[in-house]
Amino acid sequence: MTDAPRRPDPIPLTVLTGFLGAGKTTLLNRMLRDPALADTVVIVNEFGEIGLDHLLIEGVTEDMVLLGAGCLCCTVRGDLITTLEDLLRKRDNGRITPFRRVVIETTGLADPAPILHALIYHPYLVMRYRLQGVVTVVDAVNGSATLDDHPEAMRQAAVADRIVLAKADLAGDTAALRARLAALNPSAPIDPPDVPAATLLGGFFGLDGKAADVRAWLGAVPETDGHAHDVNRHDAAIRAFSLTSDAPVPRPAFEMFLDLLRGGHGPKLLRLKGLVAIADDPDRPVVVHGVQHVVHAPVTLPAWPDDDRTSRLVLIVRDLDPAFVVSLWDAFLGRPRIDAPDAAALTNNPLAIPGG
Repeated sequence: MTDAPRRPDPIPLTVLTGFLGAGKTTLLNRMLRDPALADTVVIVNEFGEIGLDHLLIEGVTEDMVLLGAGCLCCTVRGDLITTLEDLLRKRDNGRITPFRRVVIETTGLADPAPILHALIYHPYLVMRYRLQGVVTVVDAVNGSATLDDHPEAMRQAAVADRIVLAKADLAGDTAALRARLAALNPSAPIDPPDVPAATLLGGFFGLDGKAADVRAWLGAVPETDGHAHDVNRHDAAIRAFSLTSDAPVPRPAFEMFLDLLRGGHGPKLLRLKGLVAIADDPDRPVVVHGVQHVVHAPVTLPAWPDDDRTSRLVLIVRDLDPAFVVSLWDAFLGRPRIDAPDAAALTNNPLAIPGG
């Protein structure tokens, strides 16, 4: 009796986004010259204007070209899911060189949520790709005005794992914009445009697909005290905060907490990511990744990546009171507060969740 073939390791995938004119093209062209992107597939959409002519070597297929850095580049002319599946078929059948990672460059008007949904929800893609992170480019010159006028730009910045501040040399003082971005998304480092590609792509799963710096991936977001601190009126609807637990979390309580949060407030949950110690196996933490009402099946790590065994969940929400979420978390952990919701009532009627 022969053993079943081993499932291939998931391929790390990074989403590169940013509003129109932010500087994604310049950043991506620079990254494509970096040896760290060798054996990478770059997916651009049909509206892309990436200057690839000086990097082209030869055509591979009608929609795919081989780049000088050893990367492949293809154009999305339809469904992103179809494109990702087609790449896997070509890779598995030996029609293209096996690639080690994927970078998706979105159109400037894109809301990243649908792309993230596909990457963490599709039953086949979730086995073959692993979302490594979201990199958002922000224009230092026009960034504040863009955030004021375009909700897509707000969402792009809010869901980022890293923010690249482009054109800072033309903007003068960027302190106010940096403060606004930090308040909008405290867990995302703000990098200059010359940051090495390995740093931008070295998210939680690392360039080799293994766990890297969990602390950097989660970011340092203090646990909320339930009080809003407005940066300005445009950002008031979006909040970032974290939930923690020093003690391992009972699996049923954790699963019910996630079910109630996404079931009653899914559209308001812009991003969720975390590392949690489950009570029945506390030595092997689970990684949680979610966007709106879709939460990726938790991935169990073989061991903790460092000595800190605190369970940490980072949430970015829109039009949802962080104090309510903290109260719900406390209730399911058995540390209810005076203003905690009635967990039994919520279980029987998820639609009754306050603020829904």
